[in-house]
Amino acid sequence: MLNFFHKSKSASSGEPRRLWLDMGDLGDLVNPAGPHEQWQDHGLGLLRTLMHQAGLMTDIASTRAVTSWRQLRSQIKDYDMVFMNVRSYTYPGARKSAEIFKEVNPNGIVIAGGMHATVALDEMEAIPYFDHIVQGPGEQTIVDLARDPSAFPRVVLGQGAKSMADWPMIDRTLWPKPASKHLAKTFNWPLEPECGWGPGPVVTLLTSRVCPWQCVFCNENSYIPNMGRRPVDAVIDELNYLDSHYGPVGSVVIHDSMFFQNPSWLREWIEKYPTKARKAWSYWAAGRSDTVRQWPDLFEALLKETNWDTISIGFESGSDRILRLLNKECTEEDNYFAIDLINRVGDELERQGRKPPVIWANVMLGIPGETPEDAFKTMRMVKSMRRVLPSISFYAPYPGSALGYQLIAEGKSMMSKENYHRYPDDEKVKGIDYQFYRELLAGKYDDEVNRGLDREFIDKPGVFSGALIKA
Repeated sequence: MLNFFHKSKSASSGEPRRLWLDMGDLGDLVNPAGPHEQWQDHGLGLLRTLMHQAGLMTDIASTRAVTSWRQLRSQIKDYDMVFMNVRSYTYPGARKSAEIFKEVNPNGIVIAGGMHATVALDEMEAIPYFDHIVQGPGEQTIVDLARDPSAFPRVVLGQGAKSMADWPMIDRTLWPKPASKHLAKTFNWPLEPECGWGPGPVVTLLTSRVCPWQCVFCNENSYIPNMGRRPVDAVIDELNYLDSHYGPVGSVVIHDSMFFQNPSWLREWIEKYPTKARKAWSYWAAGRSDTVRQWPDLFEALLKETNWDTISIGFESGSDRILRLLNKECTEEDNYFAIDLINRVGDELERQGRKPPVIWANVMLGIPGETPEDAFKTMRMVKSMRRVLPSISFYAPYPGSALGYQLIAEGKSMMSKENYHRYPDDEKVKGIDYQFYRELLAGKYDDEVNRGLDREFIDKPGVFSGALIKA
């Protein structure tokens, strides 16, 4: 194993020893199960950059860079404070890490923020190891809090910037390194590894923050209010900087929950990205079927002129009844409009000898109230996509979402504060016939799924077991 632990060079004597602890499953930066386990935490990167710019130096350690809690224990000893960005699915590990930190640093201070601190404050407050819990964004709070935690109450309401234009460019060398020789060969740190969406090295970045829609399965809106989008020029400048300093960049992943929004920004992106970027790198980004239908010409121009060649769309379901239940504000007709448009543009680009776009199709199964026919309609929709990377998950009732809160209150959630599990095959809601869904994904019900499909889609393989991913 490589030395994953990085000490800051300029921490002055007399200053508190501060540590950022990157959160994730043990071993994900040693021998990961897949590429997405290797993504870096932009929240950590942003806040640590702000702290270092203010002269508050930190060291970095990672639960992902060790394979046992014993290893972590030896790396977090002799610190005065530790910072954690906690999501619901990293909460069990964060709680364990905070306990260990207190054992080896009895007078140390644990400062925890992130989405789980906002959507499940009661769970965080019940853990005595968390000395300060920051709710909401923290970019205008972190420096003062790190400088003098005693000036703040236990629960801190974080303050964010009004616009991403106020953010500095993240110093990516402040992210943890891969922690094994094998992984280091393919990671391309401080850029990130190829994940099947485009060639490596990969740049992951944000151009917007928070999706403005109110789907009942999502908890993002309960965490951070909407904020101004990052200027197009700033995005391109960062890509050019990373390409010249750490590249060559192979492709880009735009981590926005909703890239395809704000038409004026998108038109500027179409104008500037192909001409001002050092290379018009292919990229992954997310959209919605209803906005594709609302602005089809704009969407088509993005596909043809900017190399948006992996299109993530949250279709969720092929059934109007379930889409209404989820408050998705999209319809079956919207979904098929987007699919038909992408199929057509792909065919056109392919005839020109260009790479056709691929749909990264996000769908959910096991939604409470879903019938077998609803599920058949969803899989029928997936099979109608000519070029598709299916991303299928079993619905998970996370706190912070309207449906999640309801199922938790009714005692129907099989997820808990002890284990907010994300593993693909885990059963997550009581009363759901998961055996039916496993058989559906194994192709047992292909006759029902194929009913009404065109011949070219009927002949497509109907086994999707390998497409089941973490929720």
